[in-house]
Formats: sequence, structure tokens, C-alpha cells
Amino acid sequence: VYVPMDFERGCGLGYAFVNLVDGPSAHRVCVALEGFSGWSVRSRKVCQVSWSEREQGLKALVRRYRNSSIMHVSVPDDFKPCLFSMGKRVPFPPPRRQLRRPNGQA
Repeated sequence: VYVPMDFERGCGLGYAFVNLVDGPSAHRVCVALEGFSGWSVRSRKVCQVSWSEREQGLKALVRRYRNSSIMHVSVPDDFKPCLFSMGKRVPFPPPRRQLRRPNGQA
């Protein structure tokens, strides 16, 4: 799960990436989330679900984010992508190179 964040305001940018373990699980989540509008804050936004054409699968997403500046030690943990196994958060694989501080971060 990864929710891109606005560093200055400390809130999400309005979209997220979710990788699921199989096609039937992905379909169930799509059906459940498509059209959702029962937010805990006042909003007219309605959830739209779309399939990513760029990367698919856990390996591809780990490869994309493990060396990303979003994984820099200065970034709060709540702003970073996270992995779950059997409903519990598990460590994200460590970067394979030195990471730069993200642009726009104080």
C-alpha cells in the first residue's frame, strides 16, 4: 500500500496504490471501493478504481520504491509505502543504494 503525500500539508494527494495477492482479491476490492463516498470528513469526492498499466506485482512495486527518495530516513514512516502479510505489517526491503532526501520536503 502506498498513499503519496503532500509533505507540506501532511495529507494524501487523493490517490493510492494497492497491490493484492491475486486477481479474485483485486476484483473484490475494486467492487467494494468503486463509487465509495462515505468519508470521515466532508467531501464530494467519489472513489474511482483503476488498474495500473505501469507495474504489476509485488516484485515490480518493491523494485520501484525500495530505492526511491520516499524511503529516505528523513521521511516519516506514515508517508512511506508499506507491505502486509497475513494482515500484519512487515518490513519493506532495504534500499540497495544511498537515498537522496525527497524534493519539497522540509
